[in-house]
Amino acid sequence: MDELSIKIKIADREYPMKVKPEDEERVRNAGKKINERMRMYREKFGIDDKQDLLAMVAFDSLVDKLEVEETRQSIDETVTQKISHLNSLINQAL
Repeated sequence: MDELSIKIKIADREYPMKVKPEDEERVRNAGKKINERMRMYREKFGIDDKQDLLAMVAFDSLVDKLEVEETRQSIDETVTQKISHLNSLINQAL
């Protein structure tokens, strides 16, 4: 599949990108969320420096990602334990 050439505006700058058609919506949504978080931090803390705002958004995004990974790992471990328990019960029944 061919890639699309798009432009994403972040912090009043346009960034040209090439994305797969199936990724376009996700990429555009990511750019929109970055700008929304920057706006939130600007209003909440009165910060106008774009580099500071971008750093705060990057930090906040990584914290969110790490939390999701930890939750996913915990869920995976729980599911693995339950499957092992079910296998044990099945083996006992046979």
